[in-house]
Amino acid sequence: MQSENRLFEDLSKVVNGFAGTIAGVGREAEAAARERAREWIGGLDFVSRDEFEAVKAMAAAARDEADALRARLDALEAAAGGTKPVPKRAPRKGA
Repeated sequence: MQSENRLFEDLSKVVNGFAGTIAGVGREAEAAARERAREWIGGLDFVSRDEFEAVKAMAAAARDEADALRARLDALEAAAGGTKPVPKRAPRKGA
């Protein structure tokens, strides 16, 4: 009877050790996959959300300034005697 308990204890230790080893391998594989993904994404030309928003704001400001200059030019040309006005551009999408 004593030998059966000892057998189950040893078997339990082996199974627990095997489960721990498998869990460790899984964690290492996940870490390696994450690192490869970071390297792959880092090699691409992505920009951060902050950089994108800054450039978007700069483009909107430049467009507004161009619209104001176009209106001023149209007014000056109209005052100068009816020269041909600059054609209007298409309205902005999403604005």
